[in-house]
Amino acid sequence: MATIFSKIINGEIPSYKIAEDEQNYAFLDINPLAKGHTLCVPKIETDYLFDLDPDRLASLTKFAQRVAKAQKEALDCKRVGVAVLGFDVPHAHIHLVPMDSEATLNFKNERVHLSEQEFKQIAESIASKL
Repeated sequence: MATIFSKIINGEIPSYKIAEDEQNYAFLDINPLAKGHTLCVPKIETDYLFDLDPDRLASLTKFAQRVAKAQKEALDCKRVGVAVLGFDVPHAHIHLVPMDSEATLNFKNERVHLSEQEFKQIAESIASKL
């Protein structure tokens, strides 16, 4: 059975896409810790990030770096935090969270609520910086 992320990659579930290449896909988290919270995922289903083939892991990391630089430019934040959890969805993924303090990267924080228009605007803004 395909994961929710595979369904997003395949276009079966809509997403606010930031970027895509042959091996990876980036989209806004719909339950974000901060405006611009993005998930970077490999297009192949692998449950745990560090079970990825080394070349795939390197590809995902380089892809995430490009996205993070675009986030920083588009959203004028001090840093882009990186987190790897993977308990909710059995598909490897990297969280990229724009932040101005370490407190932002606490997954117990209340989530930011955004309108569809805000999600679209943020996605377009980040994508335009790639």
